[in-house]
Amino acid sequence: MKAARRPRHTRAVYVISVAAELAGVHPQTLRIYERRGLVDPARTGGGSRRYSDEDIERLRRIQDLTAAGLNLEGVKRVMELEDEVERLRAELAEARREAREAVESTHRLYRRELVPVSQAPVLWRGRR
Repeated sequence: MKAARRPRHTRAVYVISVAAELAGVHPQTLRIYERRGLVDPARTGGGSRRYSDEDIERLRRIQDLTAAGLNLEGVKRVMELEDEVERLRAELAEARREAREAVESTHRLYRRELVPVSQAPVLWRGRR
């Protein structure tokens, strides 16, 4: 049975020298980023680093932030906050979807309970 294929942007295919060139940094810089917890490349069975397109985008973001004057600890914090914002946006979108479905379900329930006036029960008032 074949293993499930990962999406291309998360598939780790680039060796460290290629990843460094794509990100515009030295391979040693990538090792520093990894030690600081800024990037976590996949590893082969032999322990070699492999970077995905997603990792390359992350490396470019690190370069943008350091070029703007942030130190590596600041970059790490900014990226953690960006990741949290993205997670919260996804969570909010899911909550909105669930709320929309709940409202639609309630509206469908109301429509089933409506009775046309011609079929409405008449109140019996009895004798006076």
